[in-house]
Amino acid sequence: MSDAPQLVLVTGLSGAGRSTALRVLEDAGFFCVDNLPPALVPELLDLVSDEGKLRRVGLGIDVRTGSFLSGAEDMLSKLEASGHAVQVVFLDCADDVLVRRFSETRRPHALAREGDLHGAITRERERLAGLRDRADVVIDTTELSVHDLRRQLIDYIGRDAARPSMVVRLLSFGFKYGIPIDADLVFDLRFLPNPHFVDALRPKTGVDPEVADYVLKAPETEELLRLLRALIDFTLPQYASEGKAYLTMAFGCTGGRHRSVAMVEELRRLLGDRHEVVVSHRDAQRVVR
Repeated sequence: MSDAPQLVLVTGLSGAGRSTALRVLEDAGFFCVDNLPPALVPELLDLVSDEGKLRRVGLGIDVRTGSFLSGAEDMLSKLEASGHAVQVVFLDCADDVLVRRFSETRRPHALAREGDLHGAITRERERLAGLRDRADVVIDTTELSVHDLRRQLIDYIGRDAARPSMVVRLLSFGFKYGIPIDADLVFDLRFLPNPHFVDALRPKTGVDPEVADYVLKAPETEELLRLLRALIDFTLPQYASEGKAYLTMAFGCTGGRHRSVAMVEELRRLLGDRHEVVVSHRDAQRVVR
């Protein structure tokens, strides 16, 4: 259905930024509807198509939809079977951060029973598991500001046919701060030589040439890069053929400042001529201890 409107479904955990995401879509020219029962979505799209002027539609769905939520996955399958191009954005977040956000705003959680916020988040994850599994992109908002989330969404929805079909996001992180929950593939680099133990390199990061040389010229790094390139060359076309629009590859070292950053920057250089690459260094600017 080439003349069908572009449809972006935003879902995810309460408090993870879904309202912010819908506002971003509205600012980008989308006609947005929040918590419309899934059974009514095809009718909405028919109305929008008949109107002709509305070419981009954003939908918000979360657990407040109640019993209607169970029909969301079936609705998506039917839309795709009828030729609609549907993109699903799932917003995730660490439990402790969600609890803090609800405490700060003093807003009730739709599933909280007698104030049991932790239990509500657990039940919400269970109910949204199916939508998370079929999401085109999962965005972890744990460490994101409103502006960071806005930039990531604009980058994602702004892709057009002239650009590559799949965006590859390369993320560096420190294991001591936790594994990113939005990563599709995670690689542990803690076996590589560590610049942290070199006094002159400790305050620098992997973007500095001295640190990059120290990490990348090690024999074990050269062999790892050879194997990674073979793995990437094989897997990326497979992901793309399955319709995945956004692949996040996370590379971790102990603190997320040296080895992981150097590796991500090198992969950016190696992949940039064949893929659209987005780079994030989650922990590179944390204080060295």
